[in-house]
Amino acid sequence: MADHTVYDVAKKAKVSIATVSRVLNSPEKVQENTRKRVLHAIDTLGFVPRAEAVARARKSIGQIGVLAPFLTFPSFVQRLRGVSLALANTPYDLVVYNVDSAARRDGYLARLSVTRRLDGLIVMSLPFDDAAAHRLIHHKLETVLIETSRTVFSSIEIDNFTGGRMAADYLVAKGHRRCAFVGDANLPDYSLPTSDIRLAGFRQGLMAANLALPDEYLGLAPHGMESARQQTLRLLNLPKPPTAIFAHSDYQAMGVLKAARECGVAVPRDLAVIGFDDIDMADYIGLTTIRQPLDESGRLAVEMVLARLSDPTRSTHHIKLPLTLITRETA
Repeated sequence: MADHTVYDVAKKAKVSIATVSRVLNSPEKVQENTRKRVLHAIDTLGFVPRAEAVARARKSIGQIGVLAPFLTFPSFVQRLRGVSLALANTPYDLVVYNVDSAARRDGYLARLSVTRRLDGLIVMSLPFDDAAAHRLIHHKLETVLIETSRTVFSSIEIDNFTGGRMAADYLVAKGHRRCAFVGDANLPDYSLPTSDIRLAGFRQGLMAANLALPDEYLGLAPHGMESARQQTLRLLNLPKPPTAIFAHSDYQAMGVLKAARECGVAVPRDLAVIGFDDIDMADYIGLTTIRQPLDESGRLAVEMVLARLSDPTRSTHHIKLPLTLITRETA
């Protein structure tokens, strides 16, 4: 595999050597059709940079990578904490790669596969195509997925649809008939649409109780506490404001609560609020929420990677972690 050089890749893809380098190191600077042509050439030739080919002869590199979007979101921070704690007493260092575009996602998946500067990789909340999956397998980079699933990789998921349904069922049981949703709009194309999936479950739960979720009760905006606050202000100023709001995340629920305070709306007497995730802060602010095991998902991912590193013939596992409704003061 190490016999082909960067010159061969450039020739086959009909690009310069500099372009091949950019595809592996700064993919967002390369047009998509050119990027795909270079990656196809790399795959076809089985190209491995010479230094990395030598490094692969070593038993272990000593690094586990995490590839994830939205690294500043509290839920991702908690997942990373689980990964970090699980690696603390192992011979492996943690390397984190932040994805902020489809080009960067595809570039990282290509570069990390081909250069193999990692022993294992954990991919959080990032769907990717069959070519990238094949590349990871072909170059024997042990990979575990969190929040997405492919048969060929071990994975850890939650049921986002059921989580939305749980929120609806709880609010309906509390007697609420005007329920709204605050979630994400303009989702980047490289991320998993968890907001849409939770909304679908929430909508189904309301429909089962013969309740509608009118468009005016949808507060959709780019993910963030401030945009959630602004959407909630609009909802609370409707002629018939909702009596309950389900937020796609605890982070957004904080924006909902701030808007309620600004409008003098008492929570939970006049407005019930439910979040999703159960981040650390949720307990401190008394937020009712749908808990997903964030730290545990990170810890399990590490265990699954290390298990495959110790025995590559071990079969893949697909774990679905349970969701729990945590009742506190806001609903």
